[in-house]
Amino acid sequence: MKTNAIISWICRLLAAVILAQTLFFKFTAAPESVHIFSELGVEPWGRIGTGCLELVASVLLLWFGRHSSLTTILGAGLAFGLMVGAIGAHLLVLGIESQNDGGQLFIYALTVAIASAMLLMLHRQQISRLLPSKPAHI
Repeated sequence: MKTNAIISWICRLLAAVILAQTLFFKFTAAPESVHIFSELGVEPWGRIGTGCLELVASVLLLWFGRHSSLTTILGAGLAFGLMVGAIGAHLLVLGIESQNDGGQLFIYALTVAIASAMLLMLHRQQISRLLPSKPAHI
């Protein structure tokens, strides 16, 4: 059980740090970030909205307290969804390498997606407890 807790914290920290370090570029309208979201046709609202969601995911992943399992699950789910979108954008529109970055942003997205998926797998018992055991009848 202790090994799972250590792996969980490593995944939480890894995903949160990557998400948080990209916020500076999104919120300051760095030229690289503006270019990416312009290519996707969602500048500026997509950049700012994505940054806000990534900030929320980071905070949820790092939340330590009574409900940290729940916040980990919510943060990992949000981060995973955002990274599926980022990976899709790279594969379908931007290309793996964006503005001669050597694929760094794509690798970051993959890393966060894998860390988030691992968190969801590690916390699957808590997730199953949150779900209703029987379908509700209408």
